[in-house]
Amino acid sequence: MTTFTLSATLNQPYDEAVNATRQALAEQGFGILTEIDLRATLKTKLDVDVAPQVILGACRPALAYEALTLDPSIAAVLPCNVVVRALGDQTTLVEAFDPDAMMGLADSDALDAVAADAKQRLTAALAALTQNSQEN
Repeated sequence: MTTFTLSATLNQPYDEAVNATRQALAEQGFGILTEIDLRATLKTKLDVDVAPQVILGACRPALAYEALTLDPSIAAVLPCNVVVRALGDQTTLVEAFDPDAMMGLADSDALDAVAADAKQRLTAALAALTQNSQEN
């Protein structure tokens, strides 16, 4: 199976992991543009129960602008989605859409450097989360 996400499993409760994820993304220059509470939305719309999880729409404005100047259609896959999902009381998974997978959709050599920068920053954020969760 082809992987299209970058991920980190944290030894932290869900709420702590959401806060830590926001901080790690901010340290890499990402702001949160959107937030979707999947658990609440699915309960309201379908009356189903799922694990606590949120989709954070993360954006680093300089990267987004650079990508848009190279290919305006890239806006269809912006912002970078980062999902934080509870796996248990003390374990949380954080996944980010892999910019390399996004480039497979865009088919643009000019965007490779932008995707590489985004991937490096997302990977650094996930690594920081993992390290911090193991220290606590």
